[in-house]
Amino acid sequence: MAAKKTPMKQIRNMGIIAHIDAGKTTTTEGILYRTGLKHKIGAVHEGETTTDWMAQERERGITIVSAAVTCYWKDHQINIIDTPGHIDFTVEVERSLRVLDGACVVFDGKMGVESQSETVWRQADKYGVPRVCFINKINQTGGDFYKSLESIHNRLSKRAFPIHLPIGFEQSINGIVDLVGMKAYTYKEFTDKALTEAEIPADMMDKVKKYRSLLIENAVAEDEAMLEKYFEVGEDGLSEDEIKQAIRSAVLSGNFFAVTGGDGRGVIVEKVLDMVVDFLPSPEDRGSSWGTHTKTGEEIERKVSESEPLSGLAFKITTDPFVGKLAYYRVYSGKLTAGSYVLNSSTGEKERIGRIVRMQADKREDVSEVGAGDIAAIVGLKGTTTGHTLCDPANPIVL
Repeated sequence: MAAKKTPMKQIRNMGIIAHIDAGKTTTTEGILYRTGLKHKIGAVHEGETTTDWMAQERERGITIVSAAVTCYWKDHQINIIDTPGHIDFTVEVERSLRVLDGACVVFDGKMGVESQSETVWRQADKYGVPRVCFINKINQTGGDFYKSLESIHNRLSKRAFPIHLPIGFEQSINGIVDLVGMKAYTYKEFTDKALTEAEIPADMMDKVKKYRSLLIENAVAEDEAMLEKYFEVGEDGLSEDEIKQAIRSAVLSGNFFAVTGGDGRGVIVEKVLDMVVDFLPSPEDRGSSWGTHTKTGEEIERKVSESEPLSGLAFKITTDPFVGKLAYYRVYSGKLTAGSYVLNSSTGEKERIGRIVRMQADKREDVSEVGAGDIAAIVGLKGTTTGHTLCDPANPIVL
């Protein structure tokens, strides 16, 4: 069965970036588990029962070694691009930041901002990568959402605003208040299958109102039309969709960061996924790529469109025990088709595209073509290595 094609505006190419041990892997696994689960929960009538769910829970020890893994959430395709956490890998981090459109920065809620989170944050600033923030581990002893938020304000940016507030403190945390929709979502155990919609706790109301006003006031500031409307009707006159749109524009500007917090192992990662889908850019939002003509050296623009000539970047080469050498490839324009020939403009050699695969948490899926804005892995390239441009032989470009 061929996978249905996701429209470009519903693709998210995102990285999860963090200081070592902040919980990047756990959060990534939490996301893959939740997105896989959503496919599974709906399939109870096909004889899939809780026992399968438990079996999957056991298999969940997978550490993501894949350079890019694809999952699906609310009709969106999310390509999660792995970024190394160690300081020695900054060159590699820079390379992966180039292929990301947006990022989720994970902080350890017991430590707040650490040195490596600061390094990676500055690199993301340099490449203009829009970000959302997830303060992890706030449900553990010493975890503190507000303290960590304060350290983000002090060390990284004053323009980080919660869109959710945690309910409870340390081990008693059992949900969040959504400041946009003004609803609470709770769980009994972090492993629950779904969040329960609830009333906002009365004792949090003052805090909720304060943070909601801050969020809206700062989000609308990035968009003139929205700002005018806000002055006319006030925050209560803006619909939930308008507020979301304002936050999205603000996040895309690269100078505004939406923040949430919780336990990266649990059901709360659904709210992180909602943030990715609602606020991080699609390839369209990121716009054209620029490169140089191999012969003349002149600058060429490639729009993010399938009707343009093929251009893209091999950003990571890995070996897979089942298929051999894999080149992870981001398509910037045009489309890549299995069985076709492309030019490696970095070496001047032609390469044949054997198979194209999408890596998912539990399987590889063969695809016949990958369009602009998307990411997949190519099997069987001979002379291509990390950082090489693969393009249409008739329209050579080096990115």
